Amino acid sequence: GRGGRRWEARDRLVLQPPKAVGVKVEKFPRCPLWRLTRGVRGGRRRRHCVSEYRDLVKHTGGCHCGAVRFEVWASADLHVFDCNCSICTRKQNQHFIVPASHFRLLKGTDNLTVYTFNTKTAKHTFCKTCGVQSFYSPRSNPDGYGVMPHCLDDGTVHSINVEKINGKEWEKTIKEHKTIKNMSKAMI
Repeated sequence: GRGGRRWEARDRLVLQPPKAVGVKVEKFPRCPLWRLTRGVRGGRRRRHCVSEYRDLVKHTGGCHCGAVRFEVWASADLHVFDCNCSICTRKQNQHFIVPASHFRLLKGTDNLTVYTFNTKTAKHTFCKTCGVQSFYSPRSNPDGYGVMPHCLDDGTVHSINVEKINGKEWEKTIKEHKTIKNMSKAMI
C-alpha cells in the first residue's frame, strides 16, 4: 500500500508445523531473538527471526499434583535418552534435552527441591508435594534441561525414539557420543 511496505510471505520466517495428524501445534508467539539483515533490494535493513524455533512444537507438562508446570519448545518427534547410571536406573529416568532458552517454568519454583551428588553438576529437581521429577539440569548439558516425556500433557508428541546411553561408564560415553553435548545449544 501507499506510505508503507507491504510484507510478502517470503519476507518473514514461517514456522512449519509437524506433518503429523492430530498433533496440537502452537507456533512460537514471539520471536525471542531477532537478527537485522540487509534487504536484497535497496539495502534496507529488515528484522528476521532466528530460525532456532522452526519446526518446533510447544509442549506443556508438569508433575503429578500440578504444583509444578512448564512449557518446552521441542520437536513433535522426540529423541529420548535412557541412561543406566545409578540415579537414572533408580528413578527410571528417560529424558530429552533442550536448550535453556526453549524451556520455561510456568509455576512451582517454590515447590521444587534439588538433589545433587558426586560432581554436583546435575541438578535433579523434584516436586516437594508429589515427588515427581518432570525436568532437571543434566550433567551432560548443564546449560540446558532434561525433560521427562512421560510428564508432558497429551496431544503434542508424535513419536519417541529411545537411545540407550551407558551412564555406568559416563566419562567414556560422553566423550564418544557425537551429539549429546550439542543438544542444549540453540541452533542459530
